[in-house]
Amino acid sequence: MLAMSKQKFIRELYYVNGKSITEIAENSGHDRKTVRKIVNRDDWNEPISSAEPEHVTPKLEPFKETIDEWLIDDKRSKRKQRHTSKRVYDRLSTEEGTRETFNCSYETVNAYVKKRKAEIFGERLEGSIPLEHKPGEAQADFGAADYYENGTLREGHHFNISFPYSNKGYPQLFPGENTECLLEGLKNIFEHIGGVPPEIWFDNATTMVAGVPKDGERKLTERFMRFKEHYGFTAIFCNLDAGNEKGSVEGKVGYHRRNMLVPIPRFESLGEYNRYLLTLADADASRVHYRKETLIEELYAEDSASLIPLPRNVFDTAGHMSARADKYGIIRLEEGKHEYSTAPRYAGATVTVRLTSTSVTILDESGEILITHERLYGDKKARQMNWIPYLEQLARRPRAVKYSGIYSMLPPVVNEYIDKSKGGDISAVVRMIAELTKRAGFESATATVAQAISHNALDADSLMALHRRLFMDIPELPPLKHPDLPHLDPLPPDLARYSLAIGRGN
Repeated sequence: MLAMSKQKFIRELYYVNGKSITEIAENSGHDRKTVRKIVNRDDWNEPISSAEPEHVTPKLEPFKETIDEWLIDDKRSKRKQRHTSKRVYDRLSTEEGTRETFNCSYETVNAYVKKRKAEIFGERLEGSIPLEHKPGEAQADFGAADYYENGTLREGHHFNISFPYSNKGYPQLFPGENTECLLEGLKNIFEHIGGVPPEIWFDNATTMVAGVPKDGERKLTERFMRFKEHYGFTAIFCNLDAGNEKGSVEGKVGYHRRNMLVPIPRFESLGEYNRYLLTLADADASRVHYRKETLIEELYAEDSASLIPLPRNVFDTAGHMSARADKYGIIRLEEGKHEYSTAPRYAGATVTVRLTSTSVTILDESGEILITHERLYGDKKARQMNWIPYLEQLARRPRAVKYSGIYSMLPPVVNEYIDKSKGGDISAVVRMIAELTKRAGFESATATVAQAISHNALDADSLMALHRRLFMDIPELPPLKHPDLPHLDPLPPDLARYSLAIGRGN
């Protein structure tokens, strides 16, 4: 609402100066509807603001600071991976430090969390229309969820299957949404539940749909067709731009994120954590269905009875492709964004590449594994290098090191060290860098080289000594203290006995 001074000015223009509503709108910058409303206003009573009474919740007081910390910390997380009232209530009820004294109702927690979230985020809830589904039918979709793996924050994605009849669901966490992530997620869940849903609803992602002709019949990718035929399920695709047709899994994506992926999970092995998520999903089915007033696990028994048996043969979800290495033995995937090393001897050669959701394995001409890299994700250019075969190649030809393409690929600190070591045995130095890389990785070898430069230690033995000191955690022992030895009087020599002792007679 405009300030009273501006409203007064508008009314004076109309009633005193005789300006039209259109003229006032043009001169004041306000639209005609606003001007007309002010001109025609006949009630100027001051509105009385009604504030909601502050609910006193003494039982919750000791926990409000903790709740506030969680909600404020959520500001660093994605919107869909923040605490809900239920997640706050569950954490207070189960986590060490609060479960011993927490005795508030969910309604009390919900009222406080809604109030604080409105102040921090201004979140609102939207309604949905319930639909009826038959037992065994499933829906599948991805959602976004970050995670920490070995201390590194990754922008992850979680694949979800929902059974709308029982409202049971299963999530799996991945670094992306590519074909390998999709197929691995489906396979993991199929094997865990011991069967295959006869019908699964999907959206029209390019991992499955290669095109949609005018007749609406989906043209599927070959790999997805193979997977579908192997497991024997029927794939049903939503109409274009109609993801709401699989509303059950849309809701389950958010539910899994809020209740199983908040706070942001931390783990060392993604595979082990995905197995843990499946057990969490099983435990979650012990609650009552939101509408049917029956336990989810009891309703899921009907879903389970409708599953197709697992096939006898195991399906390999990995993708395979050919790639040609450049003159340095580097192959490029994802339209050149991501680079992976092979070995110098494969420069210009064509190799076979095996792709999973987390790895890129390069096979030689006989099908043997040459090297396995962690798979790269994201839109930025990145490279995965295994330096050992390159360093070994340099060690065999030390005189040509400066003129090889490998030299230009090495970090500047390694090049500097090799240059400074020219007066010595360069071959031994490069072999030692390769050995340190085998032992603890290229980063630790590079850090050792940097230390060696600062100490002017330009030989292989010094590199090894520095590496042990930096990365092998060898404690420095204090000097030995010798106890006072007793004084012994000298004995007269007995040459006969001495000769006898050494076995040489006289």
